Amino acid sequence: MSILNKFSLEGKVALVTGASYGIGYAIASGLHEAGAKVVFCDIKQEFVDKGLAAYAADGIDAKGYVCDVTDEDAVNAMVAKIEEEVGVIDILVNNAGIIKRIPMCEMSAADFRQVIDVDLNAPFICAKAVIPSMIKKGHGKIINICSMMSELGRETVSAYAAAKGGLKMLTRNICSEYGEMNIQCNGIGPGYIETPQTAPLRERQADGSRHPFDAFIIGKTPAARWGKTEDLVGPAVFLASDASDFVNGHVLYVDGGILAYIGKQP
Repeated sequence: MSILNKFSLEGKVALVTGASYGIGYAIASGLHEAGAKVVFCDIKQEFVDKGLAAYAADGIDAKGYVCDVTDEDAVNAMVAKIEEEVGVIDILVNNAGIIKRIPMCEMSAADFRQVIDVDLNAPFICAKAVIPSMIKKGHGKIINICSMMSELGRETVSAYAAAKGGLKMLTRNICSEYGEMNIQCNGIGPGYIETPQTAPLRERQADGSRHPFDAFIIGKTPAARWGKTEDLVGPAVFLASDASDFVNGHVLYVDGGILAYIGKQP
């Protein structure tokens, strides 16, 4: 087999959660370009409709489903519907997530639980829903969107860091439990990525200088730039393809080198 054929996703069904826009959209589009049939979900119909319009504009025949990924019954029903309408899911990308930037001592337990529910419990629920059919089919790929906060702490993100650290360990445990069934579960840990949400942090100040946070990120990143959503596509295709069949329980950090770098000497 040609090495390039090992990266082909032709005939595979890929479910990407929270993929109406942003990182999830970029990954889903890349999986489609590699040959996969793309299905995605989001929590509201308006988000799904927005995603469907964007995919159609890019010439991608995607199917969208409304689903709260923290609701186990809803996820099971969605997976059953996808299997009926599209086919058994070969690739699951657990991308849906939230963050609440609140100092720990000011954060309510309810807010903490919500972040854990979306960023950690939901990937558990979604993985649990697709694994039985993957076992029957004899293969499967699960990609969890982790974070640099799977490794690092930072002010105001206690819940997010706890969830993403837990997601790293869930990734390793799925590998441990289901590796012998030819299921590979890996993670992608994005660095700081250019998205609409981060745009205000990258705007030049009135005097032409960088936003303080923008300067902080550039100074901490050996690549000296923010990542782009397309920087995540190649790693996602690799981890979704046969080329990564002996890669399991690994988190691939796509961060421009931040985690490898102590920073410039003052």
